[in-house]
Amino acid sequence: MGASEDEDGRDEVRRDQRDRRDQRDGDAGGDGRDDSGTGAGTADGDAGAAGDRRMPRWLPRALVLALLLVGCYQLLSWAFDRVLGLLLNILIAFFVALAMEPAVDGLASRGMRRGLATGVVFVVTLVAVGGFFAALGSVFADQITKIIENLPSYVTDLVSWVNRTFHTDLDVDSLQSDVIHSDWVRQYVQSGAQNVWGISATVLGGVFQLLTVCLFAFYFAADGPRLRAALCSVLPPARQAEVLRAWEIAVTKTGGYLYSRVLMALVSGVAHYVFLQLIGVPYAPALAAWVGVVSQFVPTVGTYLAGALPMLIAFTVDPWSAVWVLVFVIAYQQVENYILQPRITARTVDIHPAVAFGSVIAGTSLLGVIGALIAIPATATLQGFLGAYVKRYDVADERVRRGTRVRRRTP
Repeated sequence: MGASEDEDGRDEVRRDQRDRRDQRDGDAGGDGRDDSGTGAGTADGDAGAAGDRRMPRWLPRALVLALLLVGCYQLLSWAFDRVLGLLLNILIAFFVALAMEPAVDGLASRGMRRGLATGVVFVVTLVAVGGFFAALGSVFADQITKIIENLPSYVTDLVSWVNRTFHTDLDVDSLQSDVIHSDWVRQYVQSGAQNVWGISATVLGGVFQLLTVCLFAFYFAADGPRLRAALCSVLPPARQAEVLRAWEIAVTKTGGYLYSRVLMALVSGVAHYVFLQLIGVPYAPALAAWVGVVSQFVPTVGTYLAGALPMLIAFTVDPWSAVWVLVFVIAYQQVENYILQPRITARTVDIHPAVAFGSVIAGTSLLGVIGALIAIPATATLQGFLGAYVKRYDVADERVRRGTRVRRRTP
């Protein structure tokens, strides 16, 4: 009995020890589970905070792309500024080629090679332009020569008038000596000598631009069909028809407008030449060419600008001659506006004077002298496009047709 009780007591002690050990292990396991959960939560929070502070993956690529775009824009702007002069020369050459193409096509249709026909048209155009400027240059050179020859007599008469009017005692020889040996004359001569190189560079640059325009215009006119074929070869058939139609409109309207202006300039020049010869105004051929060209190619105010020079030359001969020149210029302008211009421009394109004047102002504002030169041909071409592609309808309202407003009757 005693032994059994002792064994039961030892078994109970072992069970108690085992229970206490299991309880300690359970407590340790629970604490471990709590600690591990807390640690995992803390780690997840730190990872989330680090993820929030991390740079987005797309931001570096966006920054690099923005820098590349800015660099490309700067490069293109620099290149455009460098080649702007060349682009303007090509634009002028394109309009010159459009104006020449009807004549070139006419010669080529008669069996002449297109390159030779372009050369013939070019030579005729250059001779006409060169003759115009040579005639005007002779007038101005002769007038400047006469002014220089008569300058001593002008100075003597001026000094005599000053002495009589203001009771002074001026001497022409002393004044001439003082002027020649003055500091401002010496400085003017030195600055003029320094500007010789600048003037020479400007003249050479103008000659180079003229040669560039002539070269491109020659190739555009001579290779017009091949240029159109090369351009249309990269377009679908529907687009090819539209491009060819637009090109034909540009050639027809630009060439027709310029040819009509040339014809009207010729008529105006002949009429003014006959009149100037009848009243005895010197330099009648050059002045007639000046009036014909300026009055036709400078819109609205060209007639009055053109008539100013013949009036000035006629005034040196007889003041009444200047008055008669003014009367003839105004009368011829009316005949041209109401009789000649509607008949000559009926088959080409007739630009309203206000539209032509506005186009010249806009072209001058955009491109300077070059814009003024190509403004009217560009406007004629645009008007041709609108006439071909914009559909117009008849206006049946009597108020518009009569140009008056119909008043409503009040009861």
